[in-house]
Amino acid sequence: MTGKLKWILPLSIVVVLCLVYAYRLWQGPLVEGYVVRTAALVQTVVASGRVESVSRAEVSSEITAVVLERHVEEGQRVEAGELLLQLRDDALQAQLHQAEAALSELRTRARPQARVALERAETQLAQAERESARRRALVEQALISRESLEQAEEAEVLARNAVAAARLELEALAPGGPEERLLEERLAAARIDLERSRIRAETAGTILSRDVEPGDLVRPGEALFSIALDGPTELRVPVDERNLSRLAVGQQAIAIADAYPDSPFEARIEHIAPRIDVQRGTVDLRLAVPEPPPFLRQDMTVSVTIVTGRREDSLALPNDALVHRQGRQARVLVLDEGRIQHRPVTIGLEGLARSEILAGLTAGEQVLLAGHQDLLEGSRARFESRPWPAAGDPEALHPNNELPIKLD
Repeated sequence: MTGKLKWILPLSIVVVLCLVYAYRLWQGPLVEGYVVRTAALVQTVVASGRVESVSRAEVSSEITAVVLERHVEEGQRVEAGELLLQLRDDALQAQLHQAEAALSELRTRARPQARVALERAETQLAQAERESARRRALVEQALISRESLEQAEEAEVLARNAVAAARLELEALAPGGPEERLLEERLAAARIDLERSRIRAETAGTILSRDVEPGDLVRPGEALFSIALDGPTELRVPVDERNLSRLAVGQQAIAIADAYPDSPFEARIEHIAPRIDVQRGTVDLRLAVPEPPPFLRQDMTVSVTIVTGRREDSLALPNDALVHRQGRQARVLVLDEGRIQHRPVTIGLEGLARSEILAGLTAGEQVLLAGHQDLLEGSRARFESRPWPAAGDPEALHPNNELPIKLD
């Protein structure tokens, strides 16, 4: 009896192993897949663009001159009226001094002299009038000739004309008169010409570029500085025209500067260009940045993720479980009660990592990876769930574990 027990135990083990192996064969191979579940889906459009100010200004000189001093550097912020560049102004200074001297000459010498000349002319006129009266009386008494009287009267006329001329001269040189206004205009023009040698910022902004150094000869029209004017910061982003139907003014976005990948900031679509760039097949977007971070610089490269759609409690499935995709239709392999089913599904929002399932599946069903598509309909298999792939979008877009859908 003991000998029989020695054979029964190994035989029993072999039988159990065979049964287990047969059961495994009956169950089918071990396959990986995903469990269909509902989730909040966020559809996004991702593109790259650049930081732009609303406008920029080119600063140039109005005169030809040599640069003496440069007072600003690239990246420096300037206020309206701040001095940027000093040009050589020797000739302009001389013109200003001449204009000041001419006006001073009028007020301190020419005007008093004109006043004295008028007084002298008036005195001479009074004397000529007395002489004419005296000779007229003598003519009436026949003591002198008529010719002598005519000479006196002619002298009186000349004296009267001299008074009129002196009065006109004094009026021309009087305060606020034409001569003073002319000299004041010349002085103002000289001051303006001198001020042109001082290149100033017309408005507040940030120096983007400078193309001049001390000693350079500058000419009118040559760009010396480029200034980004103060104002709202914008992002200019070209997006593939295929996404145009998904875009709308007011849509929110998250932007990330390539130089500061750990510091995302908010943006919003402000304008969609009315035309398509036929060379690139893109449409330009302008996004406003309500609170621009301090590290933003003009022309800095940024990546923008625009939220174009959102679904609540939608069925989602990773894309690597979809086979034979054609447009919005695809097929999946479903493991139903241990057997393979080939089932058609309808796709909604479609992204790089996962897609929305509109029809063909229900939550909780087990869907195999596309690599198992060779399994025959009705064959058996054993299911092993694998984690869903990460979407790879900024966490700011899905703080509540939403599943973002990414469209390029």
